[in-house]
This record gives sequence, structure tokens and C-alpha cells, in this order.
Amino acid sequence: MTKLKFKFNDGGRADAGYQGTAGDCVVRAIAIAAQLPYQEVYDELKKRNAEFAAAKRSKVARSIKKSGSTPRDGNFRDVYEPYLKELGFHWVPTMKVGQGCKVHMRADELPKGRIICSVSKHLCAVIDHQVNDTYSETRGGSRCVYGYYIRFGDMVADAVEREIAQYKGAA
Repeated sequence: MTKLKFKFNDGGRADAGYQGTAGDCVVRAIAIAAQLPYQEVYDELKKRNAEFAAAKRSKVARSIKKSGSTPRDGNFRDVYEPYLKELGFHWVPTMKVGQGCKVHMRADELPKGRIICSVSKHLCAVIDHQVNDTYSETRGGSRCVYGYYIRFGDMVADAVEREIAQYKGAA
């Protein structure tokens, strides 16, 4: 088992003037992985939350209306996933319902590059096998990864690196 390294990274939250604790892991993860300013991501998600709540008649929309459009206290996948796709990220599922955990928060089970891991009730950025967040979410390598978002260029680079490693191993 190869453990992930940890690096404290608030995604620019403190630099944007925010203090205290918040449930803003989606904002932080996107800001870190996409290399965007925290405030830009925060404002975009706040706008999208408000638009989603106004346009939809779903449980998620009602919840956003009730709690407000601020991304400070969490975000719904229905809102942030289209944004991630616009930024060039693709969803890679790592488990199916009833299948059990197949991928954990470990370096030997996750690809290199800039990814956003989805774990229970949390998103975190992992860059080249280093968790970039305000706290470590690995649970010593036992935490299950439901899936991750990765940019196509990072997927290609990782695949090329694996091919080169296999070629060198065969020589």
C-alpha cells in the first residue's frame, strides 16, 4: 500500500478573506484542481445554485431555496458537476451500487495528475498523489473513493506513463 502525501491547502480561501470553518470542500477542491481563484469558483457556484433553485422543481432545488444559494455550507452534484464538465473534467466512477469498495485513497490506486476525489460527504483535490485540502481524508488509505473527476489531458498523460512503464518492464 502506497500512502498519499498530505499538503495543507485551503484553495485560496484565507486569501479571499474568509475565516472560520465552513463546508466549502467543493469550492476548495475545484479551485485547487482547476487552478482557479477561490473567490471566482465561489461566485460561480453561488450563481449556479441560485439559477438551479429558480429553474428546477426538485428536492435539490427546494433544499437550495431553503438554505440559500451560498456554497459555504455544501453543494449538490446536480449543480457542481456541469461546472466541472465545462472546466474540462470528466467523471470516472470507481464503484457501483452493491459492488463494494474497489478504489481507496491510496497512491497505488489513484492516477497521477490533478483529480478531484469523491468520498463520503466530501470532495478533495489530489495532485500527483498528494491530498491538497485543509485536513487529510485518507483514513490511513482505507477510505473508499466513489469516483473522481479528471481532465482528459491528465488521463492521457497517465495512460502514456503506464505504457512507458510497461514497455520498460518488458525490455
